[in-house]
Amino acid sequence: MGVLGAGAIAGCATLALGGLLAAWPGRLGVGVIVQAAGMLVLGVVGIAVLTGDQALGAPFRSSIGPAFGLDQLSGFFVAVLGVTAVPTLLFARDYLPGSAGERGVGALTAGFLLSLVGVLAARDVTTFLAFWELMTLLPAAAILVAKRDASVRGAVYAYLAITHLGGAGVWIALLVLQHHGAIGDPSALAAAGTGAQTLVAIAALIGFGTKAGFIPLHSWLPRAHPVAPAHLSALMSGMMIKVAIYGLIRVEFEWLGATPRWLGIALLLIGLVSAVGGVLWALVQHDLKRLLAYHSIENVGIIALGLGASLLFADAGAYQWAAIAFAAALLHVANHAIFKTLLFLGAGAFERAVGSLDLDHLGGLLRRMPWTGGAFLVGSMAIAGLPPLNGFASEWLTLQSLLHAAFYRPVAVALVAGAALAGLAATAALALLCFVKVVGLALFGAPRRSQCAHANDPALGMRAGMALLAALCVLLGLVPGLILPTLARLAPGGAGAGLSRQPGLLVPGTGAYPALAIAIALAVLTAGLMRLRGSRRAAPAPAWACGQALVPELGWTSAAFTKPLRLVLEGVLRPHRVLEVVRSGGMVQKITYSGHVPSLVDTLLYEPTIRAGLRAAAVARRLQTGNVRTYAAYLLGLVLVGLVCARTGIFG
Repeated sequence: MGVLGAGAIAGCATLALGGLLAAWPGRLGVGVIVQAAGMLVLGVVGIAVLTGDQALGAPFRSSIGPAFGLDQLSGFFVAVLGVTAVPTLLFARDYLPGSAGERGVGALTAGFLLSLVGVLAARDVTTFLAFWELMTLLPAAAILVAKRDASVRGAVYAYLAITHLGGAGVWIALLVLQHHGAIGDPSALAAAGTGAQTLVAIAALIGFGTKAGFIPLHSWLPRAHPVAPAHLSALMSGMMIKVAIYGLIRVEFEWLGATPRWLGIALLLIGLVSAVGGVLWALVQHDLKRLLAYHSIENVGIIALGLGASLLFADAGAYQWAAIAFAAALLHVANHAIFKTLLFLGAGAFERAVGSLDLDHLGGLLRRMPWTGGAFLVGSMAIAGLPPLNGFASEWLTLQSLLHAAFYRPVAVALVAGAALAGLAATAALALLCFVKVVGLALFGAPRRSQCAHANDPALGMRAGMALLAALCVLLGLVPGLILPTLARLAPGGAGAGLSRQPGLLVPGTGAYPALAIAIALAVLTAGLMRLRGSRRAAPAPAWACGQALVPELGWTSAAFTKPLRLVLEGVLRPHRVLEVVRSGGMVQKITYSGHVPSLVDTLLYEPTIRAGLRAAAVARRLQTGNVRTYAAYLLGLVLVGLVCARTGIFG
């Protein structure tokens, strides 16, 4: 078994013990800390497997039976899970006490983490699918335990319905692979023909893409994330959707055999639509957690862009760039897991302190909650792609990959890559605009509610969890080049093996991106400006509001901030507005305005599908009369149809 195998078993056992302790009366805090210890051990095991030369445990196989193990790819995802889960559990240690269903949520959190580890460590179809279903069901159960009102139940049911219907693709893909003996042997599926390959590729894209949140399969994500407890939202957005990316990589990159060119183009198009669509709908959100959920869709789109570029490079024979694009996608997996976990935890701290996550009801929180506000500010800068933080490093490398892909033939591939390049640049700009809005409305300015004016930083455990994640955002932004060669070596076919010998990838930075030099230049510039300013301070003065007293109702709102963009993109966003004017005696007494931007996918796809399903159900219900004579007539009609078919020779 070895030291790593014993460590993995000890980590899982410790995590399970922490779940049992969390469910025990009066042991919630101890149980959550024990869970953090178990995830720390598993994270260390994942890092050891990632950086080592040997896999842990059994290889993938097509036989039926429980099997577990880790190779370098799954070791990377386990390492990222450990790095994000430990700060999240530190946060939950002080966040859960006093909340509804605290002990049940604490125990289910441990089960959810074990299911994530189980998917990553599974080495046969039975084990993988069993933990895949647990990974779907356990967070839904935790949400229902924590919140029991009707709107939450509706969001959870939508999450379960969409992920299970779309997730059927996972079952189809894996069962077809097992039937052909292709798990762990990609040549087996290639020998089965293009029909089997196409079926597996499309089924995996739909199944794993639904859980990852690709548009148009994303509708569960902005519903489920906002209603979950903060630490659970962080784990779902930070890691659950990344586990779906792991499954997609396993199938499409390893077991599919000769990957068709159309799959790379499809990933680029899906990534483009998801990235641009996610950030556009994030811009028009008022609820902070819903806004963050749409940004998860944006970022899985960026990951898909890197994966699609990697497939196209491999198809063109440019294996070195295929490895670089693959490394860019994995680097963004890690970066997004870190800064999105941080942002969801920060949103939970704000909600606990203020009682609302409506951006129009926040304000001035950086001064009153410096630890939380400062960490949230770092996460906002990271997700907005500002150097020298980690979000910029992976987006910059993805941008470089798409730029090179735009010069490869055939012309159709170059055009799609060029469109993806432009879409990624637009996405980065819109993400920056979105988080300028978030930071300006939530952290800066005057408090918009009395609760904001009296807000305080949360307990030590919550602050420590956010501070650790903020430090990781800075660290991975400064030295991304130290882990890039390791990630590049994970590219299928060994294309990235030679990159570790290139000096440009061993120094801090990514060769063309001198992260440390930029950080030093920014630090020197900031110090110089502060020295020039000296001790001078601007005199405080009230903001000008056209001669009126400035009250919160007259301040900038979330809708006002994005109004110019909504006007430009009105044909795409299709906002709904309602204006009511109440008059009395010829004078206007009251004006009421309301508006929202609907989800076009819901409006054009899901709602018509639901209506058609309900109509079909109504017809089926009328057929079930409960009358024995009616059922006898149905049976007689079926017999007559059978006799006619037999007489005419339809059945041969």
